[in-house]
Amino acid sequence: MFENFKSGFIGMIGAPNVGKSTLLNQMLGEKVSITSSKPQTTRNRILGVVHREKAQLVMLDTPGIHSAKSPLNKHMVDVAMQCMGDVDLIMFVVDASKPDPNSERLALKGLAKQKMPVILVLNKIDLIKKETLLPLIAKLEPLADFKAIVPVSAETGEQVEELIAILEEQLPQGPPFFPEDSLTDMPERFVAAEMIREKVFRMTSQEIPYSVAVTLDSFTEQEKPPMVKISAVIHVERDSQKGIIIGKQGAMLKKIGTSARQEIERMVGVKVFLKLFVRVEKNWSTDTKAMRRLGYE
Repeated sequence: MFENFKSGFIGMIGAPNVGKSTLLNQMLGEKVSITSSKPQTTRNRILGVVHREKAQLVMLDTPGIHSAKSPLNKHMVDVAMQCMGDVDLIMFVVDASKPDPNSERLALKGLAKQKMPVILVLNKIDLIKKETLLPLIAKLEPLADFKAIVPVSAETGEQVEELIAILEEQLPQGPPFFPEDSLTDMPERFVAAEMIREKVFRMTSQEIPYSVAVTLDSFTEQEKPPMVKISAVIHVERDSQKGIIIGKQGAMLKKIGTSARQEIERMVGVKVFLKLFVRVEKNWSTDTKAMRRLGYE
């Protein structure tokens, strides 16, 4: 049945904010990975499955590789580095509009230890003048033994199908790992918590997003009438941050809740009742026990 079928795991590696999550969502045609304009939005390994007639591409979106100092940031870089050893193919993503030589050097150092093929993806070509692309390729090409170099725009979808075809060529032969209707291996409650965190990232500024974690106290599916009831906690590190998240007369929390609820409803396909609480968990991002409790193993 699966004669001449290809399948494999593909690690998406790169500096923070190069657009890996947006690219994953574009490849899937659905949203499974949260995005924002702020770096380090992705904190865990996010799996997405791209289905083609003769191939299945299991994409692993990872946190951005950077020079990490805090326990939370070190956790994120560890997640990305570990992913490199568990895949058949690596997609090294660079922001063509704003290359980050230091983070790219760190990623390339990790890549040098691996033996699997690497595809260089130059993302955000919609933000640059086309004449700057060739000099950038000439600069990056000698840095590693890339099997291919593919310029794309995750935002507009330009060249994304071409990228998928090139990735497919590099995959080993084998049966699919997931059923045809699978998009991800993540439970809905994990995705729901991530969608709430995304809204905090998008709607607050300064240090607030980086001090936030989201956990779900309950995720209950009701049959009649069809509804999902969710109780979630937004964890912050200081009382002042709690005040900002709640906002004047609860306005910010309501805004976050409404936007998250609408997105979760699109995912689950039924009405959602979402109740949000804000809790201070002092300095959780520097406390490894607290990090584990909040889902960062």
